[in-house]
Amino acid sequence: MSVVAVPLQQAPARVPLPVKIGFSAFVAVLVPVYTCWYGPTNFLYFCDVSLILTLVGVWTESALLISMCAVGILVPQVIWVVDFLSNLAGYPLTGMTDYMFDSNTSFFLRFLSGFHGWLPFLLVYLVWRLGYERRALFAWSALARVLLLICYFVMPGPRPDAGQHQLRLRYEQ
Repeated sequence: MSVVAVPLQQAPARVPLPVKIGFSAFVAVLVPVYTCWYGPTNFLYFCDVSLILTLVGVWTESALLISMCAVGILVPQVIWVVDFLSNLAGYPLTGMTDYMFDSNTSFFLRFLSGFHGWLPFLLVYLVWRLGYERRALFAWSALARVLLLICYFVMPGPRPDAGQHQLRLRYEQ
């Protein structure tokens, strides 16, 4: 009796290649620009951590990584979108997206920051394609705790006049 080797069929990719390449290209531009302008500590923000985790999740097609990002940022990013659209219409709600309309900030930086607007929709699409991983809430909660501890114990505190600076900016507008 002879054994015949049957080639294994590779499962089709659940995330289309154009999504992988386009997202990768965007992140490849954003990371060095943000690092130059804002420094590496900028990548401790949940939205930026989610951007990097989504990149890894897109290529590995990891439902856990994508679900973690969805759990972690979907609600705040949807609020960002609502605030951006209301700001665009001339009725700012939270002030969260005021910087997107600040002509003192380069258009290119504001364009890159636009990922806050489309990332939640990409995550919903990716969860739809990959499925939701039930461990995501626990995993994101653990990651968030670590990030918050790093920020609390390692990062410098705000400037003493930071609150006054924000109030002054609001009243000058």
